[in-house]
Amino acid sequence: MNDKNYDALKIENQICFPLYACAREIIKQYKPFLDEIDLTYTQYITMMVLWEKKSLTTKELGRCLFLDSGTLTPLLKKMEAKGLLRRQRSQADERNLIVSITEAGEGLRERAVDIPMKMAECSKLTPEEGTLLYGLLYKILESGESRKAV
Repeated sequence: MNDKNYDALKIENQICFPLYACAREIIKQYKPFLDEIDLTYTQYITMMVLWEKKSLTTKELGRCLFLDSGTLTPLLKKMEAKGLLRRQRSQADERNLIVSITEAGEGLRERAVDIPMKMAECSKLTPEEGTLLYGLLYKILESGESRKAV
């Protein structure tokens, strides 16, 4: 059989590999900044949603972060133990768990405010390239979400 038949299996022909490697590299670059405020990357993105929304269901939070409940539940328990958020059953529908930011969680926002700018300095992308990449990545994420709904 011709080796050309296997070209699709070469790592350099996979879009998933540079996405995976980039994601790992970016998270590694976040680490020193997040260590200063005692958050993991996943806790940080959770806080970003809570700083904006203040309160939402775990299902809504999972949709925002592209995380399933198996990942979200232990994450939220740890963050609640740190005093950053509160989880409580909805009074309207006890099947829903509401996640709300606490005063301590709000206070952490000021300590995190410079992190996006520090991270922008780590990238070799121009602002225009960053905007283009952002749009392309969300296009991929949205195509994955639409397949899940089918």
